[in-house]
Amino acid sequence: MSWMKGDLLSKTRRLVGGLATREPVWLKAMEASPPPVFPRSNGNLKKIVLPEDPYVRRFSRKHPEAKLVEPTKASAFIPDPARVYGCRVLELTKNGISEDDAMSVANMEYLAERKEKKKAYKRLKELAVLQDKAPPPKPYLSTKKEMQTQEKKPPTDPPSVRRLVNQLKQQKDVLLQDKTGGSANQDHWIDE
Repeated sequence: MSWMKGDLLSKTRRLVGGLATREPVWLKAMEASPPPVFPRSNGNLKKIVLPEDPYVRRFSRKHPEAKLVEPTKASAFIPDPARVYGCRVLELTKNGISEDDAMSVANMEYLAERKEKKKAYKRLKELAVLQDKAPPPKPYLSTKKEMQTQEKKPPTDPPSVRRLVNQLKQQKDVLLQDKTGGSANQDHWIDE
């Protein structure tokens, strides 16, 4: 039996019982009121599947540009377009419309909304030009530009060791010249 098996209480009991460590102050209090033991899974975790998931996958395949750029910035208040599409298809099918028709209606609504956003951006851009201001950022970047913004610039090469040594030597020489004569405090420097 491995010493790693069990919870904190059983591990500590074994270490104290085996004289590997002395009894901690908190052990008696923890034995009096042990922490709750939660059931463990046997690896049979079920995948969470929402009813709109098949429609979300279809939408993502059809419109790859609508995927979230950074999934960590997902907002619970503003769902992504794929979720809106899936929920709209479910809503339409509950009202008695066939699945294919519901998908085409939801797709047309998405494209109309996207077109309106592009028109609004175009108008904002025109207003910015009239007011001599910088135009606002584009709401929909091309896939190529999206990938370029996601890419990070490679880190600059670290300075070479030789160059750093030369800089240190120059600083040492400057300090020695600033001191009075040759009796400068040279004990603090390591000569190489």
